[in-house]
Amino acid sequence: MPEVGRIPEVERSGRWAGRLASYRERIAEPVPLVVEGRLTRMVGLTLEAVGCQASIGGRCLIVNPDESHIEAEVVGFSGESLYLMPTADIQGLAPNARVIPTQRSCEVPVGDCLLGRVLDGAGRPLDGKGPLQATGRMPLSGRSINPLSRRPIREPLDVGVRAINALLSVGRGQRMGLFAGSGVGKSVLLSMMTRYTNADVTVVGLIGERGREVVEFVQNNLGEAGLARSVVVATPADTSPLMRLHGAMLATSIAEYYRDQGLNVLLLMDSLTRFAQAQREIALAIGEPPATKGYPPSVFAKLPQLVERAGNGDVGGGAITAFYTVLTEGDDQQDPIADAARAILDGHVVLSRELAEAGHYPAIDIEASISRAMTEITDEAHLAAARRFKQLYSTYRQNRDLISVGAYQPGSDPRIDEAIECHPRLMAFLQQDMGQSVSLADSLAELEQLLGGQQLQLQS
Repeated sequence: MPEVGRIPEVERSGRWAGRLASYRERIAEPVPLVVEGRLTRMVGLTLEAVGCQASIGGRCLIVNPDESHIEAEVVGFSGESLYLMPTADIQGLAPNARVIPTQRSCEVPVGDCLLGRVLDGAGRPLDGKGPLQATGRMPLSGRSINPLSRRPIREPLDVGVRAINALLSVGRGQRMGLFAGSGVGKSVLLSMMTRYTNADVTVVGLIGERGREVVEFVQNNLGEAGLARSVVVATPADTSPLMRLHGAMLATSIAEYYRDQGLNVLLLMDSLTRFAQAQREIALAIGEPPATKGYPPSVFAKLPQLVERAGNGDVGGGAITAFYTVLTEGDDQQDPIADAARAILDGHVVLSRELAEAGHYPAIDIEASISRAMTEITDEAHLAAARRFKQLYSTYRQNRDLISVGAYQPGSDPRIDEAIECHPRLMAFLQQDMGQSVSLADSLAELEQLLGGQQLQLQS
C-alpha cells in the first residue's frame, strides 16, 4: 500500500506533463515587444517623445522616475518624434520620463448601465454611483453610414417650444443649430427641449462650458425623472483640450449605440464652438498653420466628421435628432465656426440679443432662422401659415422706425396696417415661459387661430 501523504508516481508524472504542456504553449506564443521611448520636449500642452512608435490616436503612458504616470494620446509625428497631448494634468512631469506605447486605441464603454449616469470625457463616472458595468465597447470615432442607406426625414418631432413647433418644425433625425452670443438664453432653450422633447433616450454633451452648469443642468433641468432616461457627458472648460474633444465624440458614440438599438435619441451638445476651439488648440500646438481667424484647416474637417454621425440610421433602425449650440462671438453671425456650422446642419435657430434685452424669451429671431426639413414634414396649409406669419412679422420690423415715430399714416399701405394690427398677437405667440410646454398639436391650433386660416396638420 502507498504511504499516507505521498502522491502516487503516476499522478505526479501526469501533473508534470500538464505543466510542461502549458509552458510549451506559452513559449510558442509570440511575446509582443514594447519599445519604450523618452520625453524630450514640452511646449505648452504638447509633449514630444523619441525612441518609440505609435499610431495616430494611440495611447501612451508617460512614467516619471517616482513611478507616477499620466496618459497621453498621439496627435501627430515628425521624423523620429511623436507629438502627444495629455489627457489630464501634467503637473510634476519630468524630462526624460519613460514613454510606453500601450497598443490601445480610444474606445467607449456602452450598455444600458449608462442611463442615469454622468461621465467625463474618458467615460469615467463623475456621479459617485460606482463603476460602470458596461457590456460592450465602441470606437470613439464611430462608424460612417452610407448616405444612400439613411432613412429620409419624414416624421415630425415635438420639442415642446411653440415657436419652433409651428414656424421651424423639426423632423426626427434632423440636426439643428442654436446660434447666439453669450447670455441670450441658449442654455435655457436647450433645457426646455431636454424636458419637453419626445425621445426614448437623451444624451447631453456639456463641452467646454462653466463647471457650475453641470450640477445646475443635472439637478434643475433634468431632475431625477429626466436623468433616469439620460446620459450626461461633462468636460468643463478647465479640462484639457483633448478631453473636451473626446467629450463631444463620446456623447455622439453613446447616441450612436442607442440608435443602433432602434431607439429614438435626442442629442444635445453645448457647445459645438468649444469643440472647434479645442481642436484649434491641439492643431496650433503641434504646428498646424492658422487659416481663417486663427482656425487651422483641420477644425473645418472635424466639424462635419462629428455632425454627420448624427441623423437617421439605416432603414429599420433608430434616429439621432441633434441640437448643437453655436456661440457667435460678438454676435457675429459670420464667425467662421458659425458659418461652417450653418453649411453642414439641417437648419438653424438664431437667438437675438435685442429680443433678450427686451425681456422676450425665448429670444428666437424668426426672420433669421430656418428649418431645412420643414417642407418634408408639413402640409401646404402649414407652410402657407408659417410664411404668412413671417411676412406679417417682417413687414412690421421693416417699418418699425416709421411706426414708432408716428411718421406712418394709417391707410397708406394695407400690408403695414395688417402687420400693425397683428403685431401684439405675433409677439405673444413667440413668447413662452421656460416652465411651460406647448405640444405640437397645440402649437398648430394656436397658429391657426392667430391667422384665422384653415386647419393645419403635419404629414405623418
